[in-house]
Amino acid sequence: MFRYANEGREANVNENAQTPMKGAVRDAMNEQIKHEFYSAYLYLSMAGSFETANLPGFARWMRKQSEEEREHAMKLFDFLLDRGEQVQLLPIDQPPSAFRSPLDTFEQALEHEKEITSRIHRLYEFAVQESDYPAQVLLHWFVEEQVEEEKAATEVVERLKLAGEDGAALLLVDKELGER
Repeated sequence: MFRYANEGREANVNENAQTPMKGAVRDAMNEQIKHEFYSAYLYLSMAGSFETANLPGFARWMRKQSEEEREHAMKLFDFLLDRGEQVQLLPIDQPPSAFRSPLDTFEQALEHEKEITSRIHRLYEFAVQESDYPAQVLLHWFVEEQVEEEKAATEVVERLKLAGEDGAALLLVDKELGER
């Protein structure tokens, strides 16, 4: 509901939507917006950790990742608005700020992406159950995007495993990621 300033009148934001959305789908989308913004916070925290460790390439990669996650949240945000729905921004948990090593950090990022993939799949299944075809079209993009996200994180994890404890190899991976 939208409350007009100083008039006390309420208007249902949804009343002019061409294809009304079920409230449960809207609520699930709002929940996913929260998780996408959390992802942005998490990757920004990881970027800060890498900056502190003087690994600017890793930091740049994570900053870019953070920006992408914010764009994902905004894609959902705009979709709800385009459907005439109310966006409800939910509280975001504080991400961790200390990480043991670059490998540990990227392993955590990969696990996080797997969790987001699972959430997207459940949201897609819910949109199918509710016959929300516009949501299914949007979420198909997210399903494809998650394949790319997991692949990118896996590639970095594998490179870091190959580098092992070799400082020179670590700096080469850092340089490579800085070119993203």
